[in-house]
Amino acid sequence: MIKKTLLPLTYLGNVHVFAHVVNSEQILIEQHANYQRKSYINRCNITGANGPLKLAIPIVNVKNEKTRIKDTLISYDTNWQKQHWRSIVSAYNSSPFFEYYADDFAPFYEKPYKYLLDFIMGLFRVMMEELELETDIALTESFSDYEGENINDLRRLNSIKGNLNDPTYQQVEYKQVFSEKYPFVPNLSVIDLLFSKGPETYDILKQSIKL
Repeated sequence: MIKKTLLPLTYLGNVHVFAHVVNSEQILIEQHANYQRKSYINRCNITGANGPLKLAIPIVNVKNEKTRIKDTLISYDTNWQKQHWRSIVSAYNSSPFFEYYADDFAPFYEKPYKYLLDFIMGLFRVMMEELELETDIALTESFSDYEGENINDLRRLNSIKGNLNDPTYQQVEYKQVFSEKYPFVPNLSVIDLLFSKGPETYDILKQSIKL
C-alpha cells in the first residue's frame, strides 16, 4: 500500500487514476496548478455503440493562462449536462450494473455547478462511496513540487497524450458492454469499469497496481 499519492483533478477519472486511489492510504488532489487545456481535468472517455466517445465539460473562456484549477468556471452556453448524461445512459443502460449505480450519478447532471472543482470532486466522492473506500482525501493547500517529501506525485496523469511511464500500472482487462462488437478499450473512465463489473471494480483496481 502506497502511503500518500498526489493526483490531478480529473473528470470521472480513468481506471489508471482510480487504481492509485484504491492502492493509497492518503490522496491529495491538486487544485492550485494552472488549468491546462486538452487535459483530463475536464475530459473523460467512455465507449458506446459506435466506439469510444469523448466527453468534455466546457469552461468559461480562460483569458488568463494562469487561472488556477480551483478558480476555473464551468460554462453553460450549451446544455452539456443533458448531453453528457444522455451519452452515459446510451452507452451503459444495457450494462449489468448501470441501474444499480445510476441514481447516484444522475443528480450531477441536473444541478448547475459554478466551479469545475466542485462538480468533479462531487463525482469523485461518489466513486469513493461506490468503492466503499475510507481513504483520507484532501485538496492541496498550495502548489508545490513536493521535492524531498515521501509522496507519489502522479499529477502527470492529467495528460491525454498517453505514454505516462508508470511502471507500477498494468491494465487488467474485463468484459465491456460492447466487447462482442469491439476489442477491449483500455483506460476508459472508471464508470466503464463500475457499470460493467459492479462490486468486482475494487478488486480489479487493486490488481492494476504492482507495488
